[in-house]
Amino acid sequence: MNNTNTLELERLIKMPLPEILVKANNIRKENTGLLFETCSIVNAKSGLCAEDCKFCAQSSRYNTEVNTYSLKSENELVEAAKTARKIGARKFGLVTSGNCLNERELRVIANAIQEIRTQVGIEVCASLGALTRTELRQLKDAGLSRYHHNIETSPNYYKKIVTTHDFRTRVDTVKAAKEVGLETCCGGIIGLGESWEDRVEMAHFIKELDVDAIPLNLLVPIKGTPLMSAKRISCLDAIRTIAIFRLILPDKTIKIAAGRESILKDFQALGFMAGANGMLIGGYLTVRGREVAEDHQLIDEIKKLWTE
Repeated sequence: MNNTNTLELERLIKMPLPEILVKANNIRKENTGLLFETCSIVNAKSGLCAEDCKFCAQSSRYNTEVNTYSLKSENELVEAAKTARKIGARKFGLVTSGNCLNERELRVIANAIQEIRTQVGIEVCASLGALTRTELRQLKDAGLSRYHHNIETSPNYYKKIVTTHDFRTRVDTVKAAKEVGLETCCGGIIGLGESWEDRVEMAHFIKELDVDAIPLNLLVPIKGTPLMSAKRISCLDAIRTIAIFRLILPDKTIKIAAGRESILKDFQALGFMAGANGMLIGGYLTVRGREVAEDHQLIDEIKKLWTE
């Protein structure tokens, strides 16, 4: 890091937690106000992935005992979208395992998007791997509004987490989605063993990509993966990380995703006083979430805190 970045890093990690929380919350208030984004996702195709992401339960390289199944039918995906709307999600995400789709799978996804837009009326997002511009344009024409593709961590640390595809491929996919006119969602996982420098570098890289939303997952080590014995990030370090992302990305939607229940525990509300303004509800890909009623109660409490 150059001297300027080193000074910024030292300032961010040494700033007293109450001070950085106040700064982050004020920036959130000034730039995004009371906007609170809720998303729900469906694991549309599970497991049997050939990639070697060290955190992922769906890689075929690891013995995680995750449920595996091929792509769900159009009807199943439409019904999942109806459930997402029923539980109060603003956006619904179609997520598949693997690094790409075949022609048949792409067609099923496109048809499902059209039906969801017609029958359900919820905004549709997708996380389907490294698609081409042509494939992304096809999905946009079907009604897709946002494409999700995480960079996971900093450029320098990425090769310690994934070796079967490179960081540039992920970046190119995000750029391709932007080029065809889709909104973009791009974040990563905190607690992979990365340094504070990696976290700050990741936030700055995402800022340069100029995406619309940033999901922050907090690693929950999964039995059978190479990171199964990883030390869990502390609640306070997770809170500080959220605040740092808000300081660097003042006007974006920052969503707390997987791990908020097990890492933040009773301090989840503090994550939203640290600058986050969105969450996933209704569970994750291979990990169950909280009861939806509990999350809605939490959202009401957060908004009340924001207006006090």
